[in-house]
Amino acid sequence: MTAGFDLTRYQDPIAIQRALLNARTIAVVGLSGNSLRASNFVGYYLKRHGYRVIPVNPREDEILGQKSYAELTEIPEPVDIVNVFRNPDALPGIATDAVAIGAKVLWCQFNVINEEGARIAEQAGLTVIMDRCIKVEHARYIGRMHWLGFNTERITSLRGGLD
Repeated sequence: MTAGFDLTRYQDPIAIQRALLNARTIAVVGLSGNSLRASNFVGYYLKRHGYRVIPVNPREDEILGQKSYAELTEIPEPVDIVNVFRNPDALPGIATDAVAIGAKVLWCQFNVINEEGARIAEQAGLTVIMDRCIKVEHARYIGRMHWLGFNTERITSLRGGLD
């Protein structure tokens, strides 16, 4: 990350809500077949909440009952969101592929931060969400946390508030 890179511009609540509400198909790059991995839990959650989840992982043939593709460009149907669970260094290539397949949103999970990847996607007209978990944001704005009225902008297990 370079000095002056404004990460907050990629965490806009309205853009997040719009992306989640308008999406039907989510390609998860780096989705693991291991149920103990965060990507698997997130993919399972998204599937349970009505999204079509397409795994992108060259090491797996099938994940969560869906055919897994080695690359985004192999997916034979339109994709609304490309959700990334990969090393930040891989993001420029993934962003290029997201543009090539006509995705609308490039969503980068926690700590998947790469300025060049964001620039590639943004210059092609994609909405970029970065350093946010799609499952947490769905729960915050649409799922159970929303039903309970939570919108704290931060999730913590600490008692007594944030210091």
